[in-house]
Amino acid sequence: MKILNLYSCIGGNRKLWEGHEITAVEIDEKIAKVYQEHFPNDNVIVTDAHQYLLDHYKDFDFIWSSPPCPTHSDIRRCGVHAGQYEALYPDMQLYQEIILLRHFAPKKTKWVVENVKPYYKPLVPAQEIHRHLFWTNFWIAEFETDDDRKHDKINGSSTVYGFNIKNTDIENKRRTLRDMVDLSVGKHVLDCAMGNVKQKTLI
Repeated sequence: MKILNLYSCIGGNRKLWEGHEITAVEIDEKIAKVYQEHFPNDNVIVTDAHQYLLDHYKDFDFIWSSPPCPTHSDIRRCGVHAGQYEALYPDMQLYQEIILLRHFAPKKTKWVVENVKPYYKPLVPAQEIHRHLFWTNFWIAEFETDDDRKHDKINGSSTVYGFNIKNTDIENKRRTLRDMVDLSVGKHVLDCAMGNVKQKTLI
């Protein structure tokens, strides 16, 4: 498949995708460099993923998008009430991408937008898998993961899913590692998009 991996970070969701032509888009040049080192055969583009999607949503067989989540997360809500963070408007680029893909993506294109479970009721219904929400145009089978990450135990020197970035130039290493999607979930979602999962139980 010809795959577009938006907001790719260092590639946790992509790690188990094999045998595909993959274009990764990441705006942080230092993070993109680490992604390229791990996946040298991917086409890595350093630019704004939101705009790239608008310009290229017709060009791929499968699109994965993981827009920034901090303004949607319950950590933000709790932090505001605890006096740790400022209150911010939720970043509506998340819903812009869902609506764009739902109404304009070619019928042949499978797509998924992933984000954290928000502190509010999602404005568009989604499927929930392993602490995350997934908006898609295809069926995702029920799935369980044995991922036992303790986010509060992760630091910039940790090894997560085989990634260790302590010797890289990435500025916020802890956040980069914490933000990764469970790689087994990434593989499962792609398998479902390709029709390789035959379960009948819906999430």
